[in-house]
Amino acid sequence: MDVLTLSRLQFAATTMFHFIFVPLTLGLSVLTAYMETRYVRTGDETYLKMAKFWGKLFLINFALGVVTGITQEFQFGMNWAEYSRYVGDIFGAPLAIEATVAFFLESVFIGVWIFGWNKVSKVTHAVAIWLVAIGTNLSALWILLANGWMQKPVGYVLRNGRAEMVDFLAVVTNPYGIIKFVHTLTSGYMVAAFFVMGISAWHLLRKNRIDFFVRSFRMAATFGFVAAILVFLSGDFHAVEIAKTQPTKFAAMESVWETRKGVGMNLILLPDPKNECNAVERLCIPNMVSMLAFHTPDAEIKGLKDFPKELRPPVQLTFWSFRLMVGLGTFMALAALAGVILSRMKHFENRTLFLRVMLLALPLPYIAAQLGWIVAELGRQPWIVYGVLKTADGVSKAVTTPQVVGSLVGFTLIYSLLGAIDIYLLAKYARKGPDDDLSGIIKPATAKGA
Repeated sequence: MDVLTLSRLQFAATTMFHFIFVPLTLGLSVLTAYMETRYVRTGDETYLKMAKFWGKLFLINFALGVVTGITQEFQFGMNWAEYSRYVGDIFGAPLAIEATVAFFLESVFIGVWIFGWNKVSKVTHAVAIWLVAIGTNLSALWILLANGWMQKPVGYVLRNGRAEMVDFLAVVTNPYGIIKFVHTLTSGYMVAAFFVMGISAWHLLRKNRIDFFVRSFRMAATFGFVAAILVFLSGDFHAVEIAKTQPTKFAAMESVWETRKGVGMNLILLPDPKNECNAVERLCIPNMVSMLAFHTPDAEIKGLKDFPKELRPPVQLTFWSFRLMVGLGTFMALAALAGVILSRMKHFENRTLFLRVMLLALPLPYIAAQLGWIVAELGRQPWIVYGVLKTADGVSKAVTTPQVVGSLVGFTLIYSLLGAIDIYLLAKYARKGPDDDLSGIIKPATAKGA
């Protein structure tokens, strides 16, 4: 394989591995902060134990996310130097803000939260974890604004052989980036919700700490159901933005080949890119694709045949990734709703079948999130900055094939080791359950409400 293919493979592998940790960090930080806030407001030590237990799992995940995220930015200079030279004036700004503001915010206050037990007041300690949660979510905002600019470039001019920023406000208010942020953020909340529900289900199946894990499950189910609604709403707005700004991606997502109005959605559909058609089309919902694209039943959808073959994304992978992502999202929304209802009934721990389903469902939001990024990044090909710079023109000219092969093998080995460590630690402390001894984090007087 050539340098371009290897560099794309390396960036995809490292990014997808890093994104295993990001969504859980986004959601579990908020859940942990809410649990500790409930303790501060009610004095109920169960909520303190919940914050401590789920917070420990959050810290393990957070540490791995930081380690794997650092390597991402180095690749822009190593493998994608031409891209960095061409758009660095724009792309670098939100990344710099993320590092100097959001990352430092979460890094400082996560130290306060870890080492501040019994040293600062309950309120101050709870504020610290909220600032960590805000920092992690702000990090996602700035990174996704940068990615949103790659998807829909705004506020720039082409000058001196490169893209230069002329309107910073346009970049940070880019609707593509903002909608992408909301969609990614809420999908991260679903990851955290199913993570908590899955581990809680494991303990409830074994009748461990029933009150503790029923409360945890109920809280996560509510959080997950609200997040699921927001995922679907933001996804709807995101589809409209894609249809307007990236018609090739939208056509690939729905496997639309001919330009026409009032396009229906076939629930059973098999794309045939070789013959530029669909081999199977069954169970059509009239005008649904047009509704999704422009909220108008008779809206015109541009077909893939209207674009040169070299400007079309890979149809099969884009289409199936999108379909599977939507299918998983629908199932998770229904599962979360069922969790909200059932967890409020008596003897929830005896609903063995449902608890087993929720345990097995734990990896589903992770898979859905990865599929979403496949649609987002593969669907805009062959562009690295849509309509401005092709991926083939962004790769470094000085990098050789052996160098990329070496770094790819190195990343794979190191990341495999880190992944094994993460799984081991999460499984170890998740199975262990909460600690009843609170002497190390609260004073006896505090425990009595003083």
